Amino acid sequence: MSPEVISMREPERPTASERLMLSSARYVHFGPFQIDQQRQEVTRNGSRLKLQGKVYQVLLTLLEKPGEVVTREELRIRLWPSDTYVNYDANVNTTVNKLRQALGDSSDKPLYIETIPRRGYCLLVQPEISHKSGTVPMAHNESSSASAKPVSPSVSSLDFSKSDVWVILGVIGLILAGMLLGAGITRLWISHSVQSSPFPLSILLSFASVPPAL
Repeated sequence: MSPEVISMREPERPTASERLMLSSARYVHFGPFQIDQQRQEVTRNGSRLKLQGKVYQVLLTLLEKPGEVVTREELRIRLWPSDTYVNYDANVNTTVNKLRQALGDSSDKPLYIETIPRRGYCLLVQPEISHKSGTVPMAHNESSSASAKPVSPSVSSLDFSKSDVWVILGVIGLILAGMLLGAGITRLWISHSVQSSPFPLSILLSFASVPPAL
């Protein structure tokens, strides 16, 4: 009976088609975090996080497969060359723990990285990408843009600026001033007419109230 042949070939690295194509945009967002892939920087609400090279690589590996299990072997292949002799299990644990600490996460109550016993780790959030820093992220399936509700034109038409309000108040003020000035002039004219006329005021008012003859 021939002895069993055990293949010692190293597992193949994940291909580009198996990974989430994060390279389609410069920025990656998840939760309060933003990743600048060009500068290899991670920020949380604008504050930069100090992530070492391998910790950053672990984060990218998890982001490439959100919701899926990233095995410890995949992380080993990603972080260390095949000819590197280290305690892989201990180093993977240490690197993931450093990433959790930087993200403010916990293995007991994970918000971002869940430990899958005897298998690996899983990213619990769905990353989103954008082309500009600080802009609203775009979901990978682009469903968020399709479901966005348009702004009601009735609401936008009522959105007056402060300058428009002051213009309207100024016009109203001019109208009121014109009315008061006209009333004052009319009153002075009537008073002058009464003083210069030989007829009493009651007679003038009675003539003014008589409708013209047809």
